[in-house]
Amino acid sequence: MSNEKLKKLTPVQQEYKRLAQNREPARPVFKNCIRAFIVGGTICVLGQAITDMFVRWGGFDKEKASNPTVGVLILLAVILTSFGLYDKLGQWAGAGSAVPVTGFANSMASASVESRSEGLVLGIGGKMFSLAGPVIVFGTVAAFIVGLLHLLIKGGGG
Repeated sequence: MSNEKLKKLTPVQQEYKRLAQNREPARPVFKNCIRAFIVGGTICVLGQAITDMFVRWGGFDKEKASNPTVGVLILLAVILTSFGLYDKLGQWAGAGSAVPVTGFANSMASASVESRSEGLVLGIGGKMFSLAGPVIVFGTVAAFIVGLLHLLIKGGGG
């Protein structure tokens, strides 16, 4: 905390702040990084294994195997979230479980599971898309801006 913010606190508040900072446990940054690396890497290896299975036994080429792989990873994340296992994994692994596809699926499923008592439409459907809506809008606007910049920089010719 900066000295300016400390000056605005009363002496008792400043003393409490110092006491709390001294008692705060040290964060095991290295251990957290290792956990995140292991879990994130395992999710990515699992995704690669699923892709390879679609290529080998499903008759897909590598490019077309990516779509069903994403679907399977989303399904697995939602199933693990519904049983409360993905959240436990996230608590242990930290950022490693936030690998984009599975982390986003977990976020949407968690919001739905928490709101199921409010009904199918307003509870599950409404809360699920309360998170997805801003992400989809941001992605669409960002893609538009990037496309516009590309058009301006590279020119309009095909």
